[in-house]
Amino acid sequence: MFYTIPTLMTLARIVAIPLIVAVYYLPIAPETRNLVATSMFVVFAITDWLDGYLARKLNQTSAFGAFLDPVADKFLVCAALLMLVDMHRVHVLVALVIIGREIAISALREWMAQLGASKSVAVHMAGKLKTTVQMVAIPFLLYDGMLFNWIDTRQWGDILIWAAAVLTIWSMVYYMQKALPEIRARVK
Repeated sequence: MFYTIPTLMTLARIVAIPLIVAVYYLPIAPETRNLVATSMFVVFAITDWLDGYLARKLNQTSAFGAFLDPVADKFLVCAALLMLVDMHRVHVLVALVIIGREIAISALREWMAQLGASKSVAVHMAGKLKTTVQMVAIPFLLYDGMLFNWIDTRQWGDILIWAAAVLTIWSMVYYMQKALPEIRARVK
């Protein structure tokens, strides 16, 4: 089941990346660029939840989908963070922490899977909380304006992205601690 609705939604997230980046090169007003890019990011981020839901509901789960889904999420988040760094809306340190953690935990999960211990680094609430905060922060920073003439998205985005960076470190430490007993047992 390669071409299922959930898999196509996941692939759409990957295809969305250059489209979101391209918005910032269009000859339109900055506010319009911000709104279009934010809207696209939110729609494609929602597909992350929706594709998993549909895969379970339609009984269309697959090993390929399970592999591709987190890859698509990481590509989307990393591309958005790099754009935000380029636009001076996110500090490079924050982007390095978040992107570095994604690479480290992905490598750790792959290693644990090879050792037959993937359950030791299964998705935990710490990682979910980090993802939630970062997925709220990124659209706020992409929008970069006043929302409903009341919410300063740059200010709230800054607070949330720094909180996401702290949660990123916390969740990485959590996953490393969970994997450590397995690593120690295998290294001896």
